Amino acid sequence: MPVIRAQGKTIACERGANLRRVLVAHGVEVHNGQAKVINCRGIGTCGTCAVAVEGPVSEVNWRDRARRSLPPHNPTRSLRLACQTQVLGDVCVTKYDGFWGQGTQCQWSPDEP
Repeated sequence: MPVIRAQGKTIACERGANLRRVLVAHGVEVHNGQAKVINCRGIGTCGTCAVAVEGPVSEVNWRDRARRSLPPHNPTRSLRLACQTQVLGDVCVTKYDGFWGQGTQCQWSPDEP
């Protein structure tokens, strides 16, 4: 069973579980500021659940790639939309600042809330 480390928490989940759903279910805040209220609820259109993920996850799908190709995201940056990412093994997740999580300042890390 894979383990997700995020915002100082360690969460076990099923292989293939949706990263955003697991994080939200365990009280991990995947959205910054008003994005907590104004987001697409996991369909991959808003881009506000962008996170850095280290570890085995699903390949980038067309929704993730398309949304992160538009400003303010930078398609060369190694972020993923949590709502479009399936966990395939143990992962560490980091959230950055900015409405869309596109910033460079760490909001929270795998070990720090």
